[in-house]
Amino acid sequence: MRPIPTLIVGGGPAGASAAIVLARAGATHVLVERSRETGDAICGGFLSWRTLESLARLGVEPSALGAARITRTRIIAGERVIEAALPRPALGVSRRTLDTVLLARAVAAGAAVERGVTVRSLEGTTASLDDGAALASDTLFLASGKHDVRGAARPAEARGDDPVLGLRIRLAAAPGLTRLIGDAVELHLFDRGYVGINLQEDNSANVCMAVHRSAMLAAGSPAALLDALAQQYPRLGERLAYRSGSEAIDAIANVPYGWRATHGVGGLFRLGDQAGVIPSLAGEGMGIAIASGLRAAHAFLGGGAAAAPRFQRDFARATRRPIALAGLVRDAAERPRVTLAALPLLSHIPRLIDTIASLTRIGHSPLDDSPR
Repeated sequence: MRPIPTLIVGGGPAGASAAIVLARAGATHVLVERSRETGDAICGGFLSWRTLESLARLGVEPSALGAARITRTRIIAGERVIEAALPRPALGVSRRTLDTVLLARAVAAGAAVERGVTVRSLEGTTASLDDGAALASDTLFLASGKHDVRGAARPAEARGDDPVLGLRIRLAAAPGLTRLIGDAVELHLFDRGYVGINLQEDNSANVCMAVHRSAMLAAGSPAALLDALAQQYPRLGERLAYRSGSEAIDAIANVPYGWRATHGVGGLFRLGDQAGVIPSLAGEGMGIAIASGLRAAHAFLGGGAAAAPRFQRDFARATRRPIALAGLVRDAAERPRVTLAALPLLSHIPRLIDTIASLTRIGHSPLDDSPR
């Protein structure tokens, strides 16, 4: 058994953010990441203005990401389309680029990063690896994203009776696709699901879908579902027409949207989706992930392992409003009759979209900057 005083499990935005803060403070730690090479995760692709503020605290400027600028939101339900300006500009960037930049920043700050290390289970703050070894820590930052680790899994009931699946494809850059999407983040609504689309740093399009299992089963497969949606919804079909047919379709099952870790135990800091899962249509998943890494690391520097329960309670309170409001919007978006009734209201009160976008951002905290 290998002793490690402070262990970070996961090298995504949440884990990398925590590592940067700890490294800057000279706190001994090790970050383990299961992938040997940085890939493109299913979640992410949209960085809100609030997320950009958190990245600036980590020393990451927008210019380092080469990201696509997003200034509008476009909501599409059948033939109905409404647009509204975002409260402030956002960015579209691939997770490959974001994760690469953040991990490089962590290493440059002095973080110890070990790749190709898969944690199979947790017992308290001790991690068992797939090679039979174990890492014994006094403090553990759990940043495994939407993937649960045995021994610290989120409750099964959080998934609901008709759980949500996340799907993602990347459409290669094409002039026609760029003209269709432009500087907008699009939200295409349909029965029991929605598709979000925005351009990324290389003008490729990130196409992310949240769909209930019942809809997937009715279609038969992810590819068949995409084909059916393209035929049923012409505007979405225009975008999906740029598929070559060879794109990989990434998927993750049983996404517990709306779940929050409302209580904590000493020594265990839950970060990102392990702390709270906001519906992806809000575009604040990366914001919550990075803020959790910042705040957890600062809480630890100020109070050690014993600060974990207070951090978890405080973070649950901070995410309560954005996650709850995003959940209400998601529930409405997945019901065609409700959506069609609501769109005229949104078109006549454009500031309402602005207000919803603002209220689904995580607020500020003293822990964003320094330990108490």
